[in-house]
Amino acid sequence: MVSIKDVASKAKVSTATVSHVINETRYVAEATKQKVYSAMKDLNYQPNRIARSLRSQKSSTIGLLVPLVAEDTSNFFFMSVANGIEQVLKENGYNLILSNSNEQAETERDQIRVFNTQLIDGLVIAPVNGREYDYKEEFSGNYPVVFIDRHPSTGEGDRVLVNNRRGAYEAVTALIEKGHERIGFVTGSLGITTSDERLEGYKEALRERGLTIEEGYMQEGPATFKEGYSLAGKLHRAGVTALFIANNVMTMGAVSYLQEQNIAIPDDMAVIGYDDYDWMKVTSPPLSVVRQPAFELGKTAVEQLLKRIDGYKGEHQEIILDSELVQRGSY
Repeated sequence: MVSIKDVASKAKVSTATVSHVINETRYVAEATKQKVYSAMKDLNYQPNRIARSLRSQKSSTIGLLVPLVAEDTSNFFFMSVANGIEQVLKENGYNLILSNSNEQAETERDQIRVFNTQLIDGLVIAPVNGREYDYKEEFSGNYPVVFIDRHPSTGEGDRVLVNNRRGAYEAVTALIEKGHERIGFVTGSLGITTSDERLEGYKEALRERGLTIEEGYMQEGPATFKEGYSLAGKLHRAGVTALFIANNVMTMGAVSYLQEQNIAIPDDMAVIGYDDYDWMKVTSPPLSVVRQPAFELGKTAVEQLLKRIDGYKGEHQEIILDSELVQRGSY
């Protein structure tokens, strides 16, 4: 095991100088730094990251806690968020620890407690129960927190969100402008702020154009392929001429139903889905979607977090990113 003494001997400097170079605790001349770095490289010396963290109370590690569910393609969304986070962290010399709440509140609380026992510098979290749980009892207060995707009830951290209401409003308005009045709405479980906001956008577009909001045209269920398939069939039988599907995996199920029933898109049924994945571009016709800025969401969130870590003490902020209606051939 190579020690700091070995590095000092090879670089012909004191062990204190090597320590100052590694921990950046005192000015060291550039030429001396390079001698130390060269000795570390030649000896394959790896500084003890844990010991350094305990001394400096800074680990250069960020936690990310997101709700991944095996059968839900929203996992791609959160992985894109993670990619945006990682890009910024690499540029700033930080590492990322990813944890999964599995869309379970108790699991989420357990994972937060684990983070509290580790030396992380900050946490980015997509909350499970944003509106029902304020998290005040869970966070240790030793690190800043940024909430993403879902609106929390707590005022304990910054928030970086997507304008889900506006995205749904624009999608439904586009369908109305094509002449559709009987527009079905398919969503995953309500109570999650993203789903609730998309429902509000759907209703707002109908109200603005003087159309009746029909309870039977709004269908909610578990966010699964099977449920998307089933609810698309139910709405087809109810006589709708267009579908706005506010969940990506349910969009897959709905399109499968329409294809199996030989229902032509968009002639017999117009369709707009949510989120933009490669498979949506290769359907016939390619699907129109509301695209979320997932990568940008991750970047913005961690940039805000790093500001807090660097000492920014201003009031907690809410940053809203815009979604985009991608028009293809399905409506």
